[in-house]
Amino acid sequence: MITSLRLQHFRSHQDAAFEFAPGVNIIVGPNASGKTNLLEALLVLARGGSYRAADQELVAHQQPWSRLDATLDGGHVRIVKLIREPKPGKIYDIDGKPYKRLTLEHSLPVVLFEPNHLRLLHGSPSERRDYLDDILEQTKTGYGRLRRDYSRTLRQRNTLLKQGSSNQFFPWNVRLSELAGQIVRQRLDLVQQLSDKLHPLYDILSGSQAAAQMVYNAHFPAAQYQSLMLSKLEADQALDVARGYTGTGPHREDFTVLFGDKPVDITASRGEARTLVLALKIIELELLEQSRGQRPLLLLDDVFSELDGARRHALTSYLAPYQTFITTTDADLVQKAFAAAARVLPLG
Repeated sequence: MITSLRLQHFRSHQDAAFEFAPGVNIIVGPNASGKTNLLEALLVLARGGSYRAADQELVAHQQPWSRLDATLDGGHVRIVKLIREPKPGKIYDIDGKPYKRLTLEHSLPVVLFEPNHLRLLHGSPSERRDYLDDILEQTKTGYGRLRRDYSRTLRQRNTLLKQGSSNQFFPWNVRLSELAGQIVRQRLDLVQQLSDKLHPLYDILSGSQAAAQMVYNAHFPAAQYQSLMLSKLEADQALDVARGYTGTGPHREDFTVLFGDKPVDITASRGEARTLVLALKIIELELLEQSRGQRPLLLLDDVFSELDGARRHALTSYLAPYQTFITTTDADLVQKAFAAAARVLPLG
């Protein structure tokens, strides 16, 4: 739980300080008042980065640095310094000890629910891959490094493809296939967990009996993924050279959510899609709490205005145990959804 936060030269906040309640915190203000920027600051403190901008873009205009100072329950102190000049960088300070990167051990579990997530089922496959990988980074030790290693290896192979350096491909094919197999096995395990929980939870939230499930669309069976991908990379080498990129691997895969045997992006109404995404976020909260042994922070960016009364009520029934931060232009709309008191933080 975060009890206080000071922001200096962070986005639109030149120097601002906030005290937070252990339950629901409603951040209210007009558009462009800095509500989402405050959520970004909380995400940077918890996970080390923003969901919508590079580190240097978080430093206020014409400022050389920005700084976030937070106090957590138990008196723990967490500081993040973002440096733009003279040399770009980022430094974390946790209880007086400096770190250059937040490992899983030193991160805080956090779930973000923002308007773009309501398009998770209808958007690009890359959004769905990122959704899975972001959960795995927070729940599986070493997955963040695995994800970065795969991306670096893929970039190197793609560079060679553009150069047509055929005699250098084999070691990169082997390494890429090895990393791919590890990624896909963990994604498959996660999708199975999500799918097992999705059907009963969706029924509770929607009041229907729709058979919702998730299916991961892997290129190859998990047990033989590494060897089959290596064979495919070798067989498709000329094709990959011609198109200039690697056409096989977890970077090209996707998952599908089904009602019965039909994809929801074809059959689901807008309300059904919203309820499915809402269910996935609640499951994400539960998975993080189980894996990390502590309750995640919950960040909701202007989501209540996107949900009708029934779905707001369904969401709030799951929020009581969590420290929650909700941005809105209408505090009354959000306050009415909660039986218990909520702290209102006015901006602008």
